[in-house]
Amino acid sequence: MLSIPYAILFDMDGTLLQTEKLSTPAFQRTFEQLREQGMWQGPTPDEKALINVLGMTIEQVWIKLLPGAEEATKKAADAYLLENEIKLIKERITDLYPGVRETLQRLHEEGYALFIASNGQEEYIDAICEEYELKPLLTDLYSAGRFQTSTKKDLVARLLRDYEIKQAVMVGDRHSDIEAGLVNDLFTIGCDFGFAKPGELDGANVVIRHFSEVISCLPPHEE
Repeated sequence: MLSIPYAILFDMDGTLLQTEKLSTPAFQRTFEQLREQGMWQGPTPDEKALINVLGMTIEQVWIKLLPGAEEATKKAADAYLLENEIKLIKERITDLYPGVRETLQRLHEEGYALFIASNGQEEYIDAICEEYELKPLLTDLYSAGRFQTSTKKDLVARLLRDYEIKQAVMVGDRHSDIEAGLVNDLFTIGCDFGFAKPGELDGANVVIRHFSEVISCLPPHEE
């Protein structure tokens, strides 16, 4: 495989996709199904709790939302959630953030290698990229679900290694994205239109309020 001189890595939830419109109903349906099957007696967490877990790996999500649940319950929750999310993606219940498609198109045309680096499940990331026709613009889709990584740092490290990337930029809306960029010596762009809480993007090289600003924030190629 040829090495890549310059790549841009994008988180998915809260960075490219307006995920809360999708995830909240998907989680609510999942909790209803778990109760119907007698696998969970507790209430459905409120919307704030559901939004707070976006960006976590699926294991971390259930530790937070299904405390003390058996493995079989978490496995069932995985399957229900994925099924619900994919149905809702196809129903176009949500959309990409304004400017995402045009910006990715332009970066692709300018010759940048573009990647997804997400803590989501593999089929979920694939379904989004398929539905919104992003695949032709992207070099590869890296997800925690695909590579069984436990942190965003590890996922990004693997991607950089696999593609022998010389210089890269990490674009995301959570602390885990900024941390993954910093630990791997990347330039980091924090998105303050997703789920970032105050202070969550501290440490990012640049913070943007609209996705299209990515283009003007990219550092020059290192020789």
